[in-house]
Amino acid sequence: MAARKGNWNDDYWLMVLQIYLTDPVGVKPMYSRAVVDLSMEIHVHPSTIFARECAIANLETPRLERIWQTYSNRPRKLTRAVRLLRQMFGYGNAGEFYEGVEVNESFEKDFKPVNDSTNITPVMLIIILDLYFRLTPITMVAETPEVRELAKKLHIAESALVEILDVYQHCDPYLNRKDVTTSRFLSPCIAVWERYGNGETAILASFAEQLMDYFR
Repeated sequence: MAARKGNWNDDYWLMVLQIYLTDPVGVKPMYSRAVVDLSMEIHVHPSTIFARECAIANLETPRLERIWQTYSNRPRKLTRAVRLLRQMFGYGNAGEFYEGVEVNESFEKDFKPVNDSTNITPVMLIIILDLYFRLTPITMVAETPEVRELAKKLHIAESALVEILDVYQHCDPYLNRKDVTTSRFLSPCIAVWERYGNGETAILASFAEQLMDYFR
């Protein structure tokens, strides 16, 4: 779900242009770290920033053409302008800047830890759920190459990933496990399963692949 349309400010074009001009120059993936970080900073969904990148690539409006002519070959000037914008918008003091503004944090929460005891985020749980559907219970162990590979890509311990796979087994109605788990990941895994566990696995796989851009 995207943030409120009113959260967009045309001054943000300069921030998006800065991402676009980062080497390699061009449109960065929707869930690349740079795009997501900016999204969370200005409370605008990554899909909106991605669309703005595409607009810059195509120079869709006279305004964008002027911005491109002014800044595309002047990186220092662009850096100064973006720095000034962040100062004006209360960067580093976002609480005051957004006071009284309705902010939709649905996508932002996906990139924040599920609780204080871990650095695991819902985005990681979504990616791990995709792996869950690619494995069988007997292969959901640390020795499985796919488990080791994904743990490395997500920068998490293999034991944590295996624990999450086990929790998903408790969420899976087809396995009908009767034993009880007290894992710290139970509640967030249930939430992710309710969002994606009963849908088309192909859709989940496509989304998970997009989200992996954040960890590349």
